Amino acid sequence: MIDLRLLREDPDRVRASQRARGEDVALVDALLSADERRRSSGVRFDELRAEQKQLGKLIPKAAGEEKAELLKRAEQLKADVKAADAERDAADAETQELLLRLGNLVHPDVPVGGEEDFVTLETHGTIRDFAAEGFEPRDHLEIGQLLGAIDVERGAKVSGSRFYFLTGVGALLELALVNAAMAQATAAGFTPMLTPALVRPQSMAGTGFLGQAAQDVYHLDKDDLYLVGTSEVPLAAYHMDEILDADKLPLRYAGFSPCFRREAGSHGKDTRGIFRVHQFDKVEMFSYVAPEDSQAEHKRLLEWEKQWLTSLELPFRVIDVASGDLGSSAARKFDCEAWIPTQGKYRELTSTSDCTEFQSRRLSIRVRDGKQVKPLATLNGTLCAVPRTIVAILENHQQADGSVRVPEVLRPYLGGREVLEPVTR
Repeated sequence: MIDLRLLREDPDRVRASQRARGEDVALVDALLSADERRRSSGVRFDELRAEQKQLGKLIPKAAGEEKAELLKRAEQLKADVKAADAERDAADAETQELLLRLGNLVHPDVPVGGEEDFVTLETHGTIRDFAAEGFEPRDHLEIGQLLGAIDVERGAKVSGSRFYFLTGVGALLELALVNAAMAQATAAGFTPMLTPALVRPQSMAGTGFLGQAAQDVYHLDKDDLYLVGTSEVPLAAYHMDEILDADKLPLRYAGFSPCFRREAGSHGKDTRGIFRVHQFDKVEMFSYVAPEDSQAEHKRLLEWEKQWLTSLELPFRVIDVASGDLGSSAARKFDCEAWIPTQGKYRELTSTSDCTEFQSRRLSIRVRDGKQVKPLATLNGTLCAVPRTIVAILENHQQADGSVRVPEVLRPYLGGREVLEPVTR
């Protein structure tokens, strides 16, 4: 959530942010009104309680008619205090409910617009000319079937559409990717973490995934637990309700977890293969830093993502995501999109978001710097979303005979294999 003091002091900035996101600007005025009622009812309650306490001191000293009048006033004050308390609680609840609906403030450098209004910042690598090489590229599913690596038919039989099995060398390729990604993250100073896949409502809400993203979240009604769509959620909630020492920052964690997404609204999109699925594994980077360091940390996370994709020898571009395509928690987001030959376009492989103080305020995570205690900043960055990375590797490193060249960074984790060969079924 945003700082209420900032809202009061500069409501136009908050309105502009809501407008850039394509969200309800009237929410800002409703929140200002609720906050004013919350503060005025709080003042009213405090005044009445002070009078009540003062009256309590006078009554024992009074007698006769004066005492009767004081007792009568005390009875009225009791009712007034109760009403003021209820009014304060109602106004506070309304303020909190409206505040939780408000997205993070969009960074001023973010391009304004919808999904297609991003700005391309960098392009890396060379797109292969398969025609010049004399063959038509196969898509990842066909290659995966030739390698005995992907089985979507049995995935659908067992679990339904958008589920899959990674088999044989496909399973080994996932493990190689996870281990290589974790090795890079550990070398960069991240603490490796294996995180829970089920979290409580406060963890999911605190990270901002029960707002606009709620339709994509799986909920277990009987247990009131949520399946995470990213280990960002448990990593953000890891220090929930804690005060951290400033000299321990930055704290950096690399989480590995299964991820579950309903993919609501994606009917008909990416239905072939394993590009868009309901369950996948991912290595996620997560940072806790001082608020003044968040923009520099955001650039570091992006550099680590670029290092990873470069090591996989993939052609990719970096985009500055437009305001209308940001998640509610992100003030700014950079995506790295790899070239997918059979689609003839770049597709998102990694993403990194600067969430500033938005999540830490919701999760009550603060930092103690001397005598000052204040919210800190949180940031996240995908290092390796496994299925999409497999898609990019199979398509970009395929050879005419159906084999796939293994990027050098993965070879130590695949027993030294330089090529994945087709299998006979």
